[in-house]
Amino acid sequence: MMQFLAKAGLATLLAAGTVAGAVAPASAQVDVYIGSGRPPPPPGYYRPPPPDYDRPPPRRVRGCDPRLAEDIARDYGFRRARVVDVTPRRVIVEGWTRRGADEISFGNVRGCPVLRR
Repeated sequence: MMQFLAKAGLATLLAAGTVAGAVAPASAQVDVYIGSGRPPPPPGYYRPPPPDYDRPPPRRVRGCDPRLAEDIARDYGFRRARVVDVTPRRVIVEGWTRRGADEISFGNVRGCPVLRR
């Protein structure tokens, strides 16, 4: 009887060791992340907003944006288009076309309408 209990105890110990050995690596392979993976900040922690929130919104351009005028001139076939003059009424862009140096004028209002080609 003593020999039977010893063998049963050894079998139980061996089975428990096998189960514990199989469970430990399996649990190490399962990682569950919720959120960004960072630990949450400690209680009472305050992070001030970035400094951009303190600035006023950018000023809207009311007239013809010079970059938009250059882009429209490129659409009309101008190469190396550049703004040479901006007045209250018009924006003048110079560049090269198939015929040589040329200029185009845009109205200094929203949308940059073409005045003279």
